[in-house]
Amino acid sequence: MLALTPLALAACTAKAGSADAVTVTATDTACEISADSAETGNTTFEITNNGSKVTEFYVYGEGDRVMGEVENVGPGLTRKLIVNLASAGTFHTACKPGMVGEGIRAEFTVTGDSAAPTDETGQLAEAAANYKRYVLSQTVALQETAGKFVAAIKAGDVEAAKAQYPTTRTYYERIEPIAESFPDDLDPRLDLREVDLEPGQHWTGFHRLEKDLWAQGLQPDTNAIADQLTADLTELTDGIESDDFTVDPIQVAGGAQTLLDEISRTKITGEEDIFSGTDLWDFQANVDGSQAAIASVRPILDERNPDLGTRVDQRFTELDAALAEFRLGDGFVRYSAVTEPQRLALSHKIDALSAEVSQVQGVVAGR
Repeated sequence: MLALTPLALAACTAKAGSADAVTVTATDTACEISADSAETGNTTFEITNNGSKVTEFYVYGEGDRVMGEVENVGPGLTRKLIVNLASAGTFHTACKPGMVGEGIRAEFTVTGDSAAPTDETGQLAEAAANYKRYVLSQTVALQETAGKFVAAIKAGDVEAAKAQYPTTRTYYERIEPIAESFPDDLDPRLDLREVDLEPGQHWTGFHRLEKDLWAQGLQPDTNAIADQLTADLTELTDGIESDDFTVDPIQVAGGAQTLLDEISRTKITGEEDIFSGTDLWDFQANVDGSQAAIASVRPILDERNPDLGTRVDQRFTELDAALAEFRLGDGFVRYSAVTEPQRLALSHKIDALSAEVSQVQGVVAGR
């Protein structure tokens, strides 16, 4: 786990609504930020990675709820994150060199009156409502398929559980940025990979069950892990269905980018579903989820930058066509059947799509 080293902070305040971004300079051992406070409203962070490791940047609210994140910031790259900090309070920023651990954290204070994005036409509210409906539909399907997956495991029917595994994960992978926003490490409990385990950490979730099914056989505690998966998915569903769960369309636009980052970070290399080889199901699910997020904010995009919307559509079409080449029945071939040149070609299409989608959040935020 990374030490919770204080950020190197400048004693200044970011002005909400200003074109000036809060700059974040990340290295392998430090995370320097140009301001330690902002006014309520949209705050833009511009993250530059001067280190040798891929990094992430997060803004956390109360209880470590993710207010915004940007992943897969490679050495030498700069990425932008827009976060709607609508209420005054104490938040935390974090750089995560190597994309592991708690990160290099510091307080970030937000002052002023509660602020909501200007929404004279109601487009932001409509976008939020549309995306919430999508998320709710996915959680219903997730609960149903996970029930079958867990039932097969507890019946000792390994082949049935294997068949259900990628289908169940599809519904989770489509909405993973939402799961990541909940506190108490809900997403790691559900989706942590073995390679990311810290010493002494208890491993639960999809990938622990994946290892049992494909690599080491059912274990004495497999049923308990399956029950924990059910409980954690119920926690996710209850959180989404709660009255105080809200959707921020600006964060939704950022989530579209996050889903593509997930592919670039772990899936293109085959690290995600290393035991089952079902990575292409996750690829498609992330693309589907990104496309749904863009669709929810599409009226705003079409009004403010229709050319960008057209380019995004074209890139989604190209990537979907590339993934279709690996279809097998209702699913996909095992990822081991995808050659290195084919993986590289997929990577290029993902990068091309990501370059367009990365601009959408700024358009939605009116930047």
